[in-house]
Amino acid sequence: MKKTELRLKYKELRKSFSENQNEEMSLAIANNLISLPIWDKTYFHIFLPITEHNEVDTEFVLHLLSGKDKEIVISRSDFETRNMQHFLLTDNTKIEKNEYNIPEPVDGIEVPSAKIDVVFVPLLAFDKKGHRAGYGKGFYDKFLSECKPETIKIGLSFFEAEELIEDVFEGDIQLNYCVTPEEVYEF
Repeated sequence: MKKTELRLKYKELRKSFSENQNEEMSLAIANNLISLPIWDKTYFHIFLPITEHNEVDTEFVLHLLSGKDKEIVISRSDFETRNMQHFLLTDNTKIEKNEYNIPEPVDGIEVPSAKIDVVFVPLLAFDKKGHRAGYGKGFYDKFLSECKPETIKIGLSFFEAEELIEDVFEGDIQLNYCVTPEEVYEF
């Protein structure tokens, strides 16, 4: 399937989830993350979910990271340049929703992309080769290309892998893992 078809399909499927289903599946994803060989790393980048789009609720992952004393990094997006600016999440971080309902830090201690060890990547769909379909704006592909080559990229998905995303581009950055409520995929 092509990315545009996948986006439509998975946006519709996510709409059908109740708040309770979203919470249960998000917790299962966080529990499955525990088995990954990533816990010796320090800087973890995580997305804050757009609740209106029924995205994976990363609150459970945040608790996991806090409990393991990790440095947590969140981003603010610039829709004109398609750049993301990364900030350390602290007790003093003020978070506000932008015009697209994305929760973002207002300011804080900036963290360069090259310092980030692990990135939890939002997505709508992914395939068995580790390619993903996001919302199509290219923010994460640009961000991931700025990270060091050994940065571990982990997709979080409510759904299992598609066989193949047909229209993968040269600039698309492949995932190392994708974690669903049922399974951990390694690429």
